[in-house]
Amino acid sequence: MSTKRDYYEVLGIGREATAEDAKKAYRKLALQYHPDRNPGDKEAEERFKEVAEAYDVLSDPDKRARYDRFGHQPAGAPGGGFEGYAGFDLADALRAFMRDFGGFGGGGGGFGDFFEGNAPGGRERRGNTLEIRLPLTLEEIATGVEKRVKIRHMRTCGTCGGSGAKKGSGSKTCPVCRGAGQVRTVQRSLFGQVMSVMTCDRCRGEGSVVDTPCGDCSGEGRVRQQSEISMKVPPGVTSGNYLPISGMGDVGPRGGPAGDLVAHIEELEHPVFLRDGDDLIVEVPIGVARASLGGKIVVPILGGGKASIDVPAGSATGKLLRLRGKGIKSLKRSGTGDLLVRLVVSVPNKLNDRAKKLMQEFEKIAETKVPPPRRPEGDFDGH
Repeated sequence: MSTKRDYYEVLGIGREATAEDAKKAYRKLALQYHPDRNPGDKEAEERFKEVAEAYDVLSDPDKRARYDRFGHQPAGAPGGGFEGYAGFDLADALRAFMRDFGGFGGGGGGFGDFFEGNAPGGRERRGNTLEIRLPLTLEEIATGVEKRVKIRHMRTCGTCGGSGAKKGSGSKTCPVCRGAGQVRTVQRSLFGQVMSVMTCDRCRGEGSVVDTPCGDCSGEGRVRQQSEISMKVPPGVTSGNYLPISGMGDVGPRGGPAGDLVAHIEELEHPVFLRDGDDLIVEVPIGVARASLGGKIVVPILGGGKASIDVPAGSATGKLLRLRGKGIKSLKRSGTGDLLVRLVVSVPNKLNDRAKKLMQEFEKIAETKVPPPRRPEGDFDGH
């Protein structure tokens, strides 16, 4: 009997879900349980590997068809199943994640070997990937921008050059694992001998240890420092996109390769414009006379400029007018979005005597054209 959870259940989708549905579900869960966001949490790590395995099967048409037919049957069963599926270790799961979702929205952005060197037993330990928030105004998003940010990260120790050893000393083969970086243990059980392989605690998988540690970095080969870096942000990004900067995370211990820096885009709310994809929306009040008669009005555009637009006669509140090419430059395609102008007819609260008289005359003339009452359409709860 299989102890694995149903792959559809793991991703929280139904069997009728499309490949795109599976991808969206996987991305959400993978981000939630990503080891960088849950350091030291073994349960989150297992969930991260589990969702990676489920997505690997359900995103492949052939694997999915076989799984739908046979489920988690033993591998030797007729037709084969997924009980014998090797699954993902952590390094595999991380590589799969960056393969599918590296860069802006998963299109690839230099993350191909993002987590190389992190597998147990590797001689060089890769440094941590660092994550920061990058707040951007709508004006910056519309045109693209170069931002300079300050970060604190681990950099190579200048005293020992990253070796971790005091000047004049060196390193030697780890006496515990004898240079293998791994320790094998054998235990007896009801089913016979069980061998397990673990990263060596003494050298942490490097295979060597420092004789006399460097006094400045305590043998780590790295020290914490502040750097200022420049980040080029293309136009059209939005919250949820992220920008990878290769090698600007923490360097690894004792000469290990550096991790990357990931800047998560945070779109700041604009006081005037609302964004809808590549389009912008702005509400513009107009008077009763302009709404009735029509004519040109001046509306704001992003960046501080103004533009003229025609209002059709008889416009009511909610009428949408479009200014082509005055929106946001698209990130994923050529072209620029539009500016949608939503009219709001403004009724004056107070009128002087002359204005009242004119409105009364207008009411007498215009009332003959008002349509009769009718039954409301759609749902109506009285509020």
